[in-house]
Amino acid sequence: MASKLAAECIFCKIIRGEIPSFKIHETAHSFAFFDIGPLSEGHALVIPKHHAEKMHELPDEFLADAMPVAKKIALALGADNYNILQNNGRLAHQEVPHVHFHVIPKPNEEEGLTISWPAKKADFDKLKELVSKTKI
Repeated sequence: MASKLAAECIFCKIIRGEIPSFKIHETAHSFAFFDIGPLSEGHALVIPKHHAEKMHELPDEFLADAMPVAKKIALALGADNYNILQNNGRLAHQEVPHVHFHVIPKPNEEEGLTISWPAKKADFDKLKELVSKTKI
């Protein structure tokens, strides 16, 4: 985390202890704390300790660590219903340019994450073409 971006990043400052947080879990690769602008009680963030803005820029070992941490948080909260949210880029609603995962309990219709899912009818020919372009 020696880059200028990491030096100025609010999440990197939280990881380094320069900004206080309500830490709930820490591993060699992840740091988890409660969100100070929660959508519901127990809304937490899991942030990799490696500074990367978008998920595809994050080394695999940091990504592999984040989901078990998110799972432990959901279990500790006793959340029957919850969302795991991760956004990449401003247009996709990413507010802090450091990869992070939200664990958002959904205790009822009013609290937690609300989603609009504007699904469209798929064009099967375009899907076939897309499959041929993106097979991994």
